[in-house]
Amino acid sequence: MIPIRDTIRSRNYPAVNMLIIAANVLLYLIEMAQGPDLDRFIFSYGLVPARYSVPELAAQFTFNEQVLALFSFMFLHGGFWHLLGNMWSLYIFGDNVEDRLGPIRYLLFYLCCGWVSGLAQLATNWYSQVPTIGASGAIAGVMGAYLVLYPRSKILTLIPIVFIPLFVDIPASFFLGIWFLFQFLNAMGSSGAIGGVAFWAHIGGFLFGMLLLKLFARMPELGVTRQVRQTTAREKTPLLHLLRSAEADGSANLYGQISISPFEARSGTWKMFSVPFGLRSRLVRVRVPPGVSNGTVLCLKQAGHAREEGGRGDLFLKVLVE
Repeated sequence: MIPIRDTIRSRNYPAVNMLIIAANVLLYLIEMAQGPDLDRFIFSYGLVPARYSVPELAAQFTFNEQVLALFSFMFLHGGFWHLLGNMWSLYIFGDNVEDRLGPIRYLLFYLCCGWVSGLAQLATNWYSQVPTIGASGAIAGVMGAYLVLYPRSKILTLIPIVFIPLFVDIPASFFLGIWFLFQFLNAMGSSGAIGGVAFWAHIGGFLFGMLLLKLFARMPELGVTRQVRQTTAREKTPLLHLLRSAEADGSANLYGQISISPFEARSGTWKMFSVPFGLRSRLVRVRVPPGVSNGTVLCLKQAGHAREEGGRGDLFLKVLVE
């Protein structure tokens, strides 16, 4: 299963979330440029429990270096796919959490989740000399907050069946619940790390994110947050939509809704719809003309189900201007 996006549209562009992603990519490039010194770089800026628990090893680092490693580890990654998986998850879930908390609170929330996930890894692997790196713990905290904020949201997920792409909506509570169960089972069945994956850091970050959200949500917004919200308001809705429709009176016609922003209603836009046909799905390109109004119904000829007598029904989409 490959998550594509969630169904909750954020009202503002996630500026801080994108800056965090950019920082992770930049640090990964710096990391890859180390060449033969990569292991030393990882040991210096990764989270190594033995650096804090073994006096002889701790003496090799200054106090500032020890504190820095508690934060720098969450911006390093063990490879391209490690980075891509983490950043994609952060891209999907982080924008909505930032939208609710605001940029300043979200940044502090993210760093706190990453820091606590590191402490969880330290506590469960106190004498380990294996460096822990990656943003997974901080992102787990974001996922935990997302679960609290949007338990009824759905995750648009790609399930490849052989060579046939199938797009389905999976409840966020089920998606994240399965993810957390997987982390817990792996952590209980190991020392907390399999193949370099810090499962206890994931668990600690996820649970702490759920708890910390309650505290951060009660903190008052700063004036700068309101100013940033005004400049980062989204003008466009997601490109890909999933058609939620049913046949009407046994006909081959399909009916659905498409949500667009006022900007898109004025200027026009193109969208992609995944239209389900049994266990398969078909992508349909939809042109929303400029100047469309709320409640307008668009008709896509021959985009519905096949008729017994030949040909196809039509697809009718009601436009909702948010």
